[in-house]
This record gives sequence, structure tokens and C-alpha cells, in this order.
Amino acid sequence: MTDRITKTDSEWREELDAETYRVTRQAGTERPFSHPGFPKGPGHYDCVCCGARLFDGDAKFESHCGWPSFSKPGGDIDEHRDVTHGMIRTEVRCHRCDAHLGHVFPDGPPPTGLRYCINGVALTFVPE
Repeated sequence: MTDRITKTDSEWREELDAETYRVTRQAGTERPFSHPGFPKGPGHYDCVCCGARLFDGDAKFESHCGWPSFSKPGGDIDEHRDVTHGMIRTEVRCHRCDAHLGHVFPDGPPPTGLRYCINGVALTFVPE
């Protein structure tokens, strides 16, 4: 288990650009199709806030929803019930630093049937 990271709001604001702060620390959502060009090939996706490994590259798929999508987590994430905006969804957060990543939906490809719909600004690609 990875050590938890706790920082003040001021520390996060100082470290992150405005959009990344809004999405990861205030549970925002980036505009769809606003974060194109994630590399293809072997690698994994880490939390932009703390560097924790979140998703493996081989779980990434094209869902055409406007955000990077993954069929399963590749690291330690937390899932929470989210009832904001008049919907019932499952929010996905980084276990290590509690960054808001996005949501998971039950409409993904086999074998999991899950689509982790993740804000691109919350991720950093690490090639292998």
C-alpha cells in the first residue's frame, strides 16, 4: 500500500495549473475532446498530482466519448457514489492523493464491461 499524500489547498494551487487544479482538486470535468494525443504503445498512466500508477496502457481503448477510457484500473484507485448533477454515478479518485479522476460506467468492452472515463489532465503517460 502506498503512503497517502495530504497537502493544503494552497499547496495544490501552487503546484498545479488552473485547469488541473479545477478538475483534480474540485471534482471538475474537462471539456470532451479537449485532451487529444495520448501516446500509443507500451506504458502506463500515472496521477498528475502524486505520480501514483493508475492505469496500464493495454487497458486503454477508444470509446469515442471525448475522454481517455480504460477497461480496468492498473493501480490503487477509490470509487465513490456520486449523486451530483441529478445523476447517480461512480466517481473514481486516486487512492494516494484523493485526486478526482473521472467516473466509471458499466458500458465498456469485455471482459470487464467497464469504462473508466478519465479526465486527460489528471493523467501523465509513462512509456515503458
